[in-house]
Amino acid sequence: MEELKTVREKIDGIDEKIADLFAERMDAVEEVTAVKKKNNIPVYSPAREREVLNKVADRVPEKYESYSRVLFSTMFELSRSYQSALTSSSALEDALRAALAGEKADFPERATVACQGVEGAYSSLAAEKLFKLPNILYFRHWDGVFSAVEKGLCKYGVLPIENSSNGSVNGVYDLMLNHNFYIVRTVKLHISHVLLAKEGVQEGAIREIYSHEQALGQCSGYLKAHPDVKINVCENTAAAAKIVAESDRRDVAAISSANCAELYNLKVLSRKVQNSENNYTRFICISKEPEIYAGANKISLMLTLPHRPGALYSVMSKFNALGLNLSKLESRPIVGSDFEFMFYFDIEAEIHKEGVLKLMSELSSSLERFVFLGAYSEL
Repeated sequence: MEELKTVREKIDGIDEKIADLFAERMDAVEEVTAVKKKNNIPVYSPAREREVLNKVADRVPEKYESYSRVLFSTMFELSRSYQSALTSSSALEDALRAALAGEKADFPERATVACQGVEGAYSSLAAEKLFKLPNILYFRHWDGVFSAVEKGLCKYGVLPIENSSNGSVNGVYDLMLNHNFYIVRTVKLHISHVLLAKEGVQEGAIREIYSHEQALGQCSGYLKAHPDVKINVCENTAAAAKIVAESDRRDVAAISSANCAELYNLKVLSRKVQNSENNYTRFICISKEPEIYAGANKISLMLTLPHRPGALYSVMSKFNALGLNLSKLESRPIVGSDFEFMFYFDIEAEIHKEGVLKLMSELSSSLERFVFLGAYSEL
């Protein structure tokens, strides 16, 4: 339509002017940055931004006021981002550049690895998928795995982080706040739960079932169909199998892996106990120091945000500006805080790209609490 073409040509002309003015504004931002740096003035000035927003609100028609706030708030974000990029690099940026300089081609085949549970635990199966010859040390609790890596007792640790059927492993997420570590690789493991008991025991005779809470959640349909069976939560599915094997009773069973049947001399009573056969658990492999391997295309972060409108949008818009895909966003309350939350991000991004590296540096400098969890690939 000729009428539409005419209006679009008008908009194109306006867009060209906006582009020119934007470049002019960013040039002025560069000048402001030099003055701020010289006089040790912080990049962020909330009073100045409020002043500009009020001026803009007075200048535009009332029907455009809310839209103008969004536009100028976005420009403020871009301005702060550019100012941060122009200032000196952060400690995180220096550490990441050092890790990139020592980038390794191949993931190690042998290592001492910390896992939670006992022999046959799914974490140990994940470790065996990550390493050809792992020397596995077992710890009763997840906290022990974090501590073993943090203190240098084990080179690596393997921990479950989320399940496709039952969601995030909240206990691991909560422990992340208390330890220093880096994710160096992740792996997805197909989970196939079975019901195990001693030889000769019939399924109808079972009065109690042992398993880990995540496994119980993944088998909730089977458990609901057997309401008279008592459920006992233990620290690990392999530990559940061990409890049953060492028990004198013949009316107890474990929801565990078929691998544990052979390990603990148990019999598979049923292979149809989990809600879905499409059941996967994602495990993280952690280390004490940052390690980056060839092909790393994922980044994990955790951070807190200020209590102001648009704070989360502000961070996500930075990812969007670089064309980065956010594959996971998780929020967890910080125990002991006044309704403060820690946000966890998984991003599809390559840390060796300069724009991504600068964004990590900016976030670490501008946010009160920011933790770079690692750059890695997934098996």
